[in-house]
Order: sequence, then C-alpha cells, then structure tokens
Amino acid sequence: MNAAVEVQSAPTAESVLARARVHRQLTIEEAARRAGLPEDQVRWLEEGRVYRFPSADHALLAMLLYATALGIDHDEALALAGRHVPPKPLRANPWPRLTVLLGIAGALGAFVASVVLATSHGNHPAAGAAKVAGPTLPAPWTIKIVVLNGSGDINYTRHLASRIGALGYEIVHVGRAGRFDYQQTVVYFPPGGEQLALRLAKKIGAVTQPLPGGNDPKRLVVIAGPQHGLG
Repeated sequence: MNAAVEVQSAPTAESVLARARVHRQLTIEEAARRAGLPEDQVRWLEEGRVYRFPSADHALLAMLLYATALGIDHDEALALAGRHVPPKPLRANPWPRLTVLLGIAGALGAFVASVVLATSHGNHPAAGAAKVAGPTLPAPWTIKIVVLNGSGDINYTRHLASRIGALGYEIVHVGRAGRFDYQQTVVYFPPGGEQLALRLAKKIGAVTQPLPGGNDPKRLVVIAGPQHGLG
C-alpha cells in the first residue's frame, strides 16, 4: 500500500505542480480534497492536459483553486516558473520592523480575545453579562464539510469551498443543492454540531440552521447562497 502511494505521489520531471504537492507531503487524493476538485482534474493540471477541461475558464478556475489549496505564494510561483525571485529588501533601521511586529502582536491579541468572547457568548450574547468560555472545540481539520450550490452560481460555490478549505476544514464534496433559491449562505448542523457550525458561520459570514436526521456532529453542510461582496 505504501509503495502504491509513493508511486502515485512521485512527480514527473516536467510537473512543477506535482513537485510542489509532494514537497508538502500530499497525495493526489489529499490535494484534491483540499482544493475541492475531482482527482482527475488535479491530474490534468499536473500533467498539463488543460484541454480536458470544458473551457479555458474552467481550467483557470481549477488552477486557482489548486494553487490556493497548496498555499503557493507569489515568490514560489516565480520559482516554479523558472523566473528570478527578487530578494527581500533589508531595513537598516530596526524600528519600522519592530513597529510592524508590535502591530501584528496587537492584532493577534485582539483576535484571540474576540474568539474567546464569541465562544463564551454563544449565538445570542447578552450585553454586559459575564460568561465562562465553553469547552475547546475540535480542530477544523477534523471537521468534514459538504458544500452545495444553492444559488446557481457554481463559480462562487467553488470559491467558497476553497475558502473553507483554506481555513483547515476537510472538503469531502462539492455539488448542487436541490434548489437554487437560497437567499443567503447557510451552515446546517446535525445534533451536537451547533457550536462547530457557529464557528464556521462567523468565518464565512453565514447563518446556521439545524439539520434534522444527521448523526455525525463533525460533518457540516454548507449551502452557498448569492455572493455578497468579495469573499
């Protein structure tokens, strides 16, 4: 089994995308799940067979989703393309860098405080009420997410799936809902999954609703509504 995985993961000499994936110790299956793409499309991208996509726009969107899932930044993209990567400028004066670091530390402190307050207050916070923070929630990568197109805009649905994947969640399926008249994005949760749904909903600007009949509190369903502004 290990040998099969190694063969599947071994990049060809020509495939810079495959080398980037293997450098992150990801199999094709894992990378496809992170990107919210079928495994076949990941193979097409790595092998340069973009003609297999329905259109150039589909190929471009798949490439954006895949690059985002791998976390390829501008410098790495230049290096993969064999182009010169400009060196980072060095500052002789340490004070500007120290100021930036202090700003980042302050922002992180504010973020942690907001997460603690949001967790302790729940869905309907009471003004001025002191509450104890709830139990620690499971890590995002232990939560399975199904993303469904509920507005007819498949491009935004895939963008939303990529955004959720970038937060660390495991995208297990991207498809279409039973109808296209959802007016906003909704995170549906089975019994026991309300706090997990609230955490994700706050990240993506969605609302939450219970999902009757579900039996896995760590499996959420996101119905993508219309796009409001930039995600």
